[in-house]
Amino acid sequence: MNASVTSDTAFSTLIRTASHEQHTEAETTTFIGDMLGGKLGVEAYARYTEQLWFVYEALESGARALVDDPVAGPFVQPELMRLPALERDLEHLRGPRWRSTLSALPATEAYATRVAECARSWPGGYVAHHYTRYLGDLSGGQIIRDRAEKTWGFERKGDGVRFYVFEDIANPAAFKRGYRELLDRVRADDLEKQRIVSECKRAFALNTAVFLALGEEFPLSA
Repeated sequence: MNASVTSDTAFSTLIRTASHEQHTEAETTTFIGDMLGGKLGVEAYARYTEQLWFVYEALESGARALVDDPVAGPFVQPELMRLPALERDLEHLRGPRWRSTLSALPATEAYATRVAECARSWPGGYVAHHYTRYLGDLSGGQIIRDRAEKTWGFERKGDGVRFYVFEDIANPAAFKRGYRELLDRVRADDLEKQRIVSECKRAFALNTAVFLALGEEFPLSA
């Protein structure tokens, strides 16, 4: 789907429509379909959770330097931070020494490296990755949480799925509306907004590459 940036186009709408195709592709990979369909064991879910750690470590460690940035700063909100919850999930899934066995797939390394690059040198690009991750967690991520609880018997919103539980966001729908308003007010001209849209597409492509790599690691038995 093509979309051009104009001053009378709501930026949040533009991002959503322009990246729709890539978003759909990411959500419909074989790995995600098999995992959500209960066709894969908990090991696949644990391995997926490991990959998330690398991406969020890059995203959230980079956030510290962007708090006062006029473009990215408004998006750095403590209630979104996922690393502590991720680490609690990994301890539940892998045990207290989970860090000693943590490993990133090459596709995950590429994804985390790009996030870190944007955090260091391009606030607009950081916003693109921030948007694709956190709004996805607040939306489609809840489907993963629900399926994981039912498939592998995790306690509802307990250890193993805490990554998807935003305890400090009482009203996710209202929060997402506020987030989209921030996007609409982002301090960027039309050319920069187009660059951000392109980076959103890249973010979804990087995420899809991780899913494809996981699919190769966890193929369904014939």
